[in-house]
Amino acid sequence: MIKPVLKYYNIADCVKAFSSTRKGGVSKAEFGEFNINGFCGDDDACIAENKKALAEELCIGVEDIIIPHQIHRIECRTIAPEFFSMPESVRKMLLEGVDCVLTDIKNLCIGVSTADCIPILLYDDEHHAIAAVHAGWRGTLNRIAHRAIVEMCNVYKSYPSRIKAVIGPGISMENFEVGDEVYQQFEAVGFNMPLISKKYEKWHINLPECNHIQLREAGLKDENILMSGICTFSRSEDYFSARKLGQHSGRIFSGIMISE
Repeated sequence: MIKPVLKYYNIADCVKAFSSTRKGGVSKAEFGEFNINGFCGDDDACIAENKKALAEELCIGVEDIIIPHQIHRIECRTIAPEFFSMPESVRKMLLEGVDCVLTDIKNLCIGVSTADCIPILLYDDEHHAIAAVHAGWRGTLNRIAHRAIVEMCNVYKSYPSRIKAVIGPGISMENFEVGDEVYQQFEAVGFNMPLISKKYEKWHINLPECNHIQLREAGLKDENILMSGICTFSRSEDYFSARKLGQHSGRIFSGIMISE
């Protein structure tokens, strides 16, 4: 029996929030061992077995793990009960091109896939709603973290000061080298460049801190934001890193679920 090795985050007693590591699955080679992302080229049978093991770890059904197909934009999708009465083809379509998923359904695990990009998990402890956000550099540039907070306020009447957040494993500033054109895009939309960037031989940008800043600007209290501090590039033996392993490799799954 396989058992995924997860890094859990302590948000609340009724919430399971975690990021998967590479350990405890059946995928091989650059997908090894634990990968449940079906959009990166891994074997379907391995994905299915790993996903089943995760469902057993969370004590839910495989169908209760929601994974969108991300495309580095800022589209958000709310998963309401009627989602499950729709045909599978429609459900799949609704998760296409989505980089942020929200729900208030209990025992439903929503999550995002990353391999250097920044996963963000959100929990509103008053309205018992959750969100999972994929913030690559393009999503960060377009402030998807801020967008997710706005969506929670609109859909669930959340108060930002009551929302708790986890910024999960992602590439650190030391390892995220960018070209001048990327630096200029961040500068053009008003980021505090001395705070979020540093010049080595080339420019480096601090994506975790960019998203940390966005959450604070959206109204979250700093004490309610947990930074994992894990650099995927530096710890590629434990976490997938596209820059270290190549795009044709597995993905971390960062998920969140409200338990009964």
